[in-house]
Amino acid sequence: WFLSKIQDDFRGGKINLEKTQRLLEKLDIRCSYIHVKQIFKDNDRLKQGRITIEEFRAIYRIITHREEIIEIFNTYSENRKILLASNLAQFLTQEQYAAEMSKAIAFEIIQKYEPIEEVRKAHQMSLEGFTRYMDSRECLLFKNECGKVYQDMTHPLNDYFISSSHNTYLVSDQLLGPSDLWGYVSALVKGCRCLEIDCWDGAQNEPVVYHGYTLTSKLLFKTVIQAIHKYAFMTSDYPVVLSLENHCSTAQQEVMADNLQATFGESLLSDMLDDFPDTLPSPEALKFKILVKNKKIGTLKETRERKGSDKRGKVEEWEEEVADGEEEEEEEEEEKFKESEVLESVLGDNQDKETGVKKLPGVMLFKKKKTRKLKIALALSDLVIYTKAEKFKSFQHSRLYQQFNENNSIGETQARKLSKLRVALNFQTPGLPMDLQNGKFLDNGGSGYILKPHFLRESKSYFNPSNIKEGMPITLTIRLISGIQLPLTHSSSNKGDSLVIIEVFGVPNDQMKQQTRVIKKNAKCYMQQKHFYND
Repeated sequence: WFLSKIQDDFRGGKINLEKTQRLLEKLDIRCSYIHVKQIFKDNDRLKQGRITIEEFRAIYRIITHREEIIEIFNTYSENRKILLASNLAQFLTQEQYAAEMSKAIAFEIIQKYEPIEEVRKAHQMSLEGFTRYMDSRECLLFKNECGKVYQDMTHPLNDYFISSSHNTYLVSDQLLGPSDLWGYVSALVKGCRCLEIDCWDGAQNEPVVYHGYTLTSKLLFKTVIQAIHKYAFMTSDYPVVLSLENHCSTAQQEVMADNLQATFGESLLSDMLDDFPDTLPSPEALKFKILVKNKKIGTLKETRERKGSDKRGKVEEWEEEVADGEEEEEEEEEEKFKESEVLESVLGDNQDKETGVKKLPGVMLFKKKKTRKLKIALALSDLVIYTKAEKFKSFQHSRLYQQFNENNSIGETQARKLSKLRVALNFQTPGLPMDLQNGKFLDNGGSGYILKPHFLRESKSYFNPSNIKEGMPITLTIRLISGIQLPLTHSSSNKGDSLVIIEVFGVPNDQMKQQTRVIKKNAKCYMQQKHFYND
């Protein structure tokens, strides 16, 4: 069967790397280009960049031949050649823990994955078909039911972790790199539900988006939100929050308000929902809605009373604290600073844990704090419903504002432990934080919203990430069987040595990291039987 599938591709003699990749795809073999390239190089005996049909056969065997799968196949096969439907059903029940299994389901799997026609017609499965099934998405460790929205989406917004991005417009470095619409498109396609837009005054009364005081390129604000409008609900139906880092003059803030209303129309949330007078609405109630996060003047009730009135030229002042040492980045707006004295009492500790200021027991200290006044266009302020921006001061302060306000981002892992609603990450920068982000938000259908555990949704929660003694412990057991197509490094010293590291990221007292022994010179097909335990 194998030769009959590939003979036509070798009528011209030999094939190159690109045709080899396409032929593997034709045979439903999933393998990354970098691995195919390495294996192709190893099997190209004449080093001409072209291989024979026998050399391709060797490549196919290297990619698909896995001892551990052969061992499992032979365990359930009665003749070590084929699996009957009943054998496959037995494997699925005993090894894959399939809750509902029957011959009919086994027949469906055979029809889908068995490549040899005569074997498929006999309702049997060859080793080739079994290998394809084991490498398919159906055998992922990730539960199939978690690949769709299954959680209760009717809780208030603050009961969910929300996938959020930082400097969404940047696709390279944050000083010299380009700003690109692809940053927004890519984040939305990945399920991100909170996007950051840094807004500055632009030429010809057109606000622009870029990383201020750097050499990054600029995008028109209206072009950015047009791209967001096109892709906002392609991956998820649930609400998108536009987090505006607003550095614009009041005149261009009004332009932003006009652009938002013209682009999003009815999708833009511009008034309270009557069904939620005392709590935040749910993601379900806000499906297909765009929310604006910005500084807000007054209350939601006052916003409703102004609805329909002409707000052009109407400006209010917003006062906020400025942290010690914070740069006055908006000098061109001629913001006015003033000093205010705040009386603090000292109880117990000689040093304030948040500020680091030394204190003497029983002594009253005056701590100077700076504030600044910003001018906010009422037209833009009135588009802020439920998501008022609040400067992050401390974890205790953030708890007070969690119901109706937004917290600035902190470290991903630390923030998840402390129940932060949104943790904004640089989606364009690969690494551990984004690995954790991507893994977490695969859950609940990749919707960008994950319901917090019950104890983090309680109004009076006694959860302490530094003290988990009262929790109910569980034991996690992971059996590592094998791995294929492990990432290759570009290091000249890379010998193909491979190992697997298992790491649990939890609160400080609930973390673990273990690894297997190193397998020398074999990154293409890693095999090792290893059990990991985490109590």
